[in-house]
This record gives sequence, structure tokens and C-alpha cells, in this order.
Amino acid sequence: MAQQSGKRVVAKNPKAYHDYFIEDTYEAGVALAGTEVKSIRLGNVNLKDSFCVIKEGQLTLLGVHISPYEKGNIFNKEPRRPRQLLMHKREIYRLGAKMQQSGYALIPLSVYFSGPRVKVELGLAKGKKLYDKRDSAAQRDAKREIDRRMKEQRTR
Repeated sequence: MAQQSGKRVVAKNPKAYHDYFIEDTYEAGVALAGTEVKSIRLGNVNLKDSFCVIKEGQLTLLGVHISPYEKGNIFNKEPRRPRQLLMHKREIYRLGAKMQQSGYALIPLSVYFSGPRVKVELGLAKGKKLYDKRDSAAQRDAKREIDRRMKEQRTR
């Protein structure tokens, strides 16, 4: 069977960019059951309110909801069960050291297929305060207004 190449994004977490400053991004594999992979292929994954923790040298993904595969019957797993992420031990220890710093969290940004494998893009994030969120919204609105005016100028 020929392997597919490329990256096909299945789910994104736009709320992460609203609630956090993303300092750095990482890629990790996910240990899944067969019916979970089939459900992800159908796009039945939700990253809202999910995060990662490091316990006993293992990177674990918590809070991700993967809907049960409708034809999976007894092989379906619990939708919100903890899932192990696959990274080199050296990278996990490095992330653990960074997460010990105040205010840092490891947040999943997207789930995608890299060839036949399911991958998760993780972001090392620092929480935004309310005034930071307002400032980001104001900048976004100003940029949108500038783009709108530029487009009007070009059409005249």
C-alpha cells in the first residue's frame, strides 16, 4: 500500500490563540486505538479545553473528545480518556523544565494526519490576561479596517 505524503489538518483549536500567547510549537504522535483513528478520519475530534501534562516521564493528552466510531461496536474506547503522546524522552524532559516556569502550559493546537499517522501540534503557551485579549481584538479589528480601506482604494 502506497503511503500518502503531506499534512491533512483534521481539527484546530482557535481558542488557544485567543486565550494564550504561543511561545513555541512541537509535534507529537498519539497512541490511539483503531476505531479512534477511523473516527478522526471522519473529523470527529474536539480540542476544546484540552491540555497536556507530564507524569512519570510520560506526556499525556487530557480533555480531547474523540467521538465513538459508529461502526466500532465493542472496540470503541471512552471518548475523553487520557491519551499518551509520543515524543523522545529528551524532548519531554526539556518541555517539563520549561513548564516548571511560572504560567506555562502545553496546549494542543491542531490534530492532523502526516501520511498514515495521526499527529498533534502542541504549543508551549503562557496565559493571556483580560487586557491582553482586548488588545489582541483591537489590533485584529484595526488590521481588518486597514485592509478594507486598502481594498476600496484599489477598486477606485
